Amino acid sequence: MLCTIYRSKRNPDTYLYVRQGEDLAQVPEELLARFGHPELAMHLNLDKRDRLARVDIGEVRDALASQGYFLQIPPTRTSLLDRDP
Repeated sequence: MLCTIYRSKRNPDTYLYVRQGEDLAQVPEELLARFGHPELAMHLNLDKRDRLARVDIGEVRDALASQGYFLQIPPTRTSLLDRDP
């Protein structure tokens, strides 16, 4: 499965995956408005990978197959003061 990955200039560490060869028409307008102008990050063949750095590759594949896109948002960061000693 080939995909195109866009990065958000507005939201650091936020990426939008779409099936390669398809435009962003299947992505909801509200999501695109919050995402900001998509900047091409890379093209990726998910069939040649076992895992991705920050997201579960199975979730990405499932989302691309069912809805045509996957939104990767950064993990929630907690303050060091909020962590247990």
